[in-house]
Amino acid sequence: QVQLVESGGGLVQPGGSLRLSCVASGSILSIHDMRWYRQAPGKERELVAYITRGESTNYADSVKGRFTISRDNAENTVYLQMNSLKPEDTAVYYCNAYVVVLKTYSGMDAWGKGTLVTVSS
Repeated sequence: QVQLVESGGGLVQPGGSLRLSCVASGSILSIHDMRWYRQAPGKERELVAYITRGESTNYADSVKGRFTISRDNAENTVYLQMNSLKPEDTAVYYCNAYVVVLKTYSGMDAWGKGTLVTVSS
């Protein structure tokens, strides 16, 4: 019913930047909170940042001042601008959104399949 597709991952040197995108598609009536999570090898998945429909934002302490989350409600898209990247930012980054489904008006927690970010020289 609802699909989230991330893009923008890749290999970048320490200090570099990347911009992740996540597009939601399918039977969508509305999208509420949108979030970016990440999971590094051997570690648990952690919340990186989230943004409400009204565009209030919150960040993990480890990325404050370096990452910026934003969204385009008309395009059902959420972005994560990542600057001053560090090797410890290496992880698979997942998009997550709470979506109200068209026709049924039920809510669901949708996830993308992830995009790999590698920070290395």
